[in-house]
Amino acid sequence: MIKLKNYINGQLIEPISNLYFDNYQPSTGKVYSQIPDSDEKDVELAYVAAKNAFHSWSVLPKEQRSKILLKISSLIEKNLDKLALAESIDNGKPLKLAKTVDIPRAAANFNFYGTGILHYAANSHSMEETAVNYTLRQPVGVAGCISPWNLPLYLFSWKIAPALAAGCTVVAKPSEITPMTAFLLSEICIEAGLPNGVLNIVHGLGSKVGNAIVSHPNIPLISFTGGTVTGKHIASIAAPMFKKLSLELGGKNPNIIFADCDYDKMLSTTMHSSFANQGQICLCGSRIFIERKIYEKFKVDFVNKTKQLTIGNPLDEKTKIGAVVSKQHQEKILSYIELAKKEGGTILCGGNKIILENELSQGYYIAPTIIEGLDYNCRTNQEEIFGPVVTITPFDTEDEVLKMANSTIYGLASVVWTENITKAQKMANQLHAGIVWINCWLLRDLRTPFGGVKASGVGREGGFEALDFFTEPKNVCIKL
Repeated sequence: MIKLKNYINGQLIEPISNLYFDNYQPSTGKVYSQIPDSDEKDVELAYVAAKNAFHSWSVLPKEQRSKILLKISSLIEKNLDKLALAESIDNGKPLKLAKTVDIPRAAANFNFYGTGILHYAANSHSMEETAVNYTLRQPVGVAGCISPWNLPLYLFSWKIAPALAAGCTVVAKPSEITPMTAFLLSEICIEAGLPNGVLNIVHGLGSKVGNAIVSHPNIPLISFTGGTVTGKHIASIAAPMFKKLSLELGGKNPNIIFADCDYDKMLSTTMHSSFANQGQICLCGSRIFIERKIYEKFKVDFVNKTKQLTIGNPLDEKTKIGAVVSKQHQEKILSYIELAKKEGGTILCGGNKIILENELSQGYYIAPTIIEGLDYNCRTNQEEIFGPVVTITPFDTEDEVLKMANSTIYGLASVVWTENITKAQKMANQLHAGIVWINCWLLRDLRTPFGGVKASGVGREGGFEALDFFTEPKNVCIKL
């Protein structure tokens, strides 16, 4: 039985309370490790370490910070197999997905910001012969970073890497549902020579550790990725304290398919955008709108391909659909499938829990599910399910599909399939979303801003926007 430890002031230590709680393996439904049940005392210990480290880390030449981040990136790559296996066991996702997406992206995040900080620049403004102004970008201080369970190391590193690159020190909380790779990152940071206190990782429940970080009077900045309800709670605490906030929240993303699309390419990508990571990616296209003239063809092809997906042990190379992350989440997804039936939906495939054999019999598996016949404004089409469940709906006109696509409280991502550039541009301009993919999905350039509108969040991650967030601009005016 593995006992995880907190990473505070450069050391792996037990929680002050000496209390732990169980961590379940989604594929088997069995306990396989123990997570520190930390609280505000552990957060305070981490904050003091981060505060003390800030004085030296914030003024360390960016070239030296860069070298350490690049060393961490290299060690993540070196430990690819170990980290990917841990991610698959901890999260339930197929091992192949962890090897090809999650862990390489975590390494890329540290590499990007390790090099990006060397090219990060501010502005100067000349007032002719009167004065010159220049802008300093200075690290904010101790950053509070809280990450979700769906892409554990991928999204954890996306917050930590720019914070450290910018000169902040960090008190971070990984999800208590998937903490393993954050724990392994602690070991990597020690090996990489990251100075004590620069990064502190406190494991535990959101109600204890998360709240303590968010409400800490001397942590001036919070970066959070997770559910919209939790984001609202965080904002209610942090906003009155005038903390800087970055909130990357939920999504109910539309996938809009026009008849003039590249059909084969669209179908292949739509399979991926619907069910990758068991649909547990905030960017998945869970509402699929198909132009009526190809609706029936698409329905037949999409259902047939979905039925062919292999559901099984995440560690098996043939597996396409692994386990969802927890029993509680499995029950939530199944409850939405039942809701869809009550709302008049027809289950075209899936819609049920899957029970596998032997040691996997208690795992959290759900068949990939396609539902048709629902109103665009029903609860199933308005609320985030976050599982292997999609709805399909025909449309006739551009204005009709825009109305349906923009009808939710969310506005994170969207996909448009068309070979007509004018149509694509119109859709991109009028979709209420922070990201619009045209004829692709999850094609990410790390230099670009990432985030949503409406209830999908506040602020942007990625690129220099992240470095802007972890720094404060200071204008200096010199009279000539």
